[in-house]
Amino acid sequence: MAVQHPWSRYVALGDSFTEGIGDPEPRSPGGNRGWADRVAEVLSRTSPDFAYANLAIRGRLLQQILDEQVEPALELQPDLITISAGGNDIIRPGTDPDEVAGRLEAGVARLRTDGATVVLFNGPDIGRTPVLGRIRGKVAIYNENLHYIARTHDAIVADMWALRELTDPRMWAPDRLHFSPTGHHTIARMVLDALGVENDLEPYRPEPLPTVSWRRARREDIVWAREHLAPWIIRRIRHRSSGDGITAKRPFPEPFMRGDGES
Repeated sequence: MAVQHPWSRYVALGDSFTEGIGDPEPRSPGGNRGWADRVAEVLSRTSPDFAYANLAIRGRLLQQILDEQVEPALELQPDLITISAGGNDIIRPGTDPDEVAGRLEAGVARLRTDGATVVLFNGPDIGRTPVLGRIRGKVAIYNENLHYIARTHDAIVADMWALRELTDPRMWAPDRLHFSPTGHHTIARMVLDALGVENDLEPYRPEPLPTVSWRRARREDIVWAREHLAPWIIRRIRHRSSGDGITAKRPFPEPFMRGDGES
């Protein structure tokens, strides 16, 4: 029997990662499931009064998350908060990971005001990924700052860098910028472990992971460049965001219903 955890109201903050992009599920609000929904589903099983809100919106930069999500999150009176922010800033040329982390720390201090448990996410090791591999050093610097922030403000780090499974290309969605359903599932397992919550999520589920031949991989490289990389570059040039016009998929804490996006 699963052990009762101490949380009854969970609010997730962030960008596309927390919104669940890459893990499509028509039955879920917003059409995406993601690791946060999966975590909320597990937490709801042993807490009859559990409620969950997700304020994350794709494409949001750190300052937008701080300005648009922190105070609304606190108004919901959560006792558990996850925040993944700064990744979209770090991938932009010329940004300073120390400066970005400094702004994040102010947000974390505010989120800890009422004593809620706060979970931070560092960045995964992207050394083997196309396009993003060249900023691996910036991500590592940002990660070290996050560990300092967590120690200073008594927060928890969900350690993406140490999650070696994420180096498997099958953990990534076709756009290679977001995680696949299996990637989100794997991250949910890691978050629950960081919280010390027992769960029955099995590794490399909910779907099989077929191997990909070299020839097929090269064909997929060409398709990826045309369908995902080029549009991503164009948005950056035009200073547009994939989140323009998008609203939070779960703006208010609600019970997480069994079957709500469940595989």
